[in-house]
Amino acid sequence: MKAALSVMLLAALSGCASLGNVQPWEKGTLARSEMTFKDSTLFNRYDDHIYTSREASSGGAGVGGGGCGCN
Repeated sequence: MKAALSVMLLAALSGCASLGNVQPWEKGTLARSEMTFKDSTLFNRYDDHIYTSREASSGGAGVGGGGCGCN
């Protein structure tokens, strides 16, 4: 039983090792909006909650700059 389990585990891990690099012409496919997690409103709520918890501030996520001409 242990031998069969170890062979199956080895086969599963070796399948992950065969992934190659992303070619330049494939990057456009990966950059589409369907490939991001930001499309979910629930994810955006949790992401904003984490950001405001870490930064100890809220709001200002949509507009950059502080009036000093930095952005």
